[in-house]
Amino acid sequence: MDMTMTVSPKFWDKIADRYAKRPIADTSAYEKKLEMSRRYFHPNMEVLEFGCGTGGTALLHAPFVGHIRALDVSSRMIEIANANKVASGEDPNVTFEVGAIENLTLPDASVDAVLGLSILHLVEDLPLVLKKVHQMLKPGGVFISSTPCLGDHLKVLKYIEPIGRMLGLMPMVKVFTMDRLVSALEEAGFEIEERWQPGKNKALFLVARR
Repeated sequence: MDMTMTVSPKFWDKIADRYAKRPIADTSAYEKKLEMSRRYFHPNMEVLEFGCGTGGTALLHAPFVGHIRALDVSSRMIEIANANKVASGEDPNVTFEVGAIENLTLPDASVDAVLGLSILHLVEDLPLVLKKVHQMLKPGGVFISSTPCLGDHLKVLKYIEPIGRMLGLMPMVKVFTMDRLVSALEEAGFEIEERWQPGKNKALFLVARR
């Protein structure tokens, strides 16, 4: 696969082992997002997840769908994801691979659902990514996302981020508001079906239907 991408793997390779050991910050919100997502699942679904990290969410969702293809730009993240898959002691219907959504080639209208969790603020060209997701979804398919919208409470980050990235202390991060994210999805042709935020300054969970 062509590995030209906007999310640099170098930073994520470096922190992957620490990331894998980090506990979920808000378990009740995480469990609710799992439950809300599963309302849209059925046993024969083909699901794509991009920015899957160490694969925990994909493995939890696997019993509820037909197959999940899960991508991450970090080869180390994918190594850990595959190790977690083996450690589960089962043969979950998940395929982990190194890759970027920007370079993924899929037939139009070929997947039932796409997951983009804690990733949309890390892509360089959000309209491009949303357009690709819309094209690969079947009519009526859903795009499920959870996104820190830093423009609502951390606008100063847009000034700090270039320095932090130059020093290798943080990845590229896009600063936008919740309203801007919703507008971008609607401009890409999506209809917002569910919108939930577990608390002030928390990530915005959205279900958008093609």
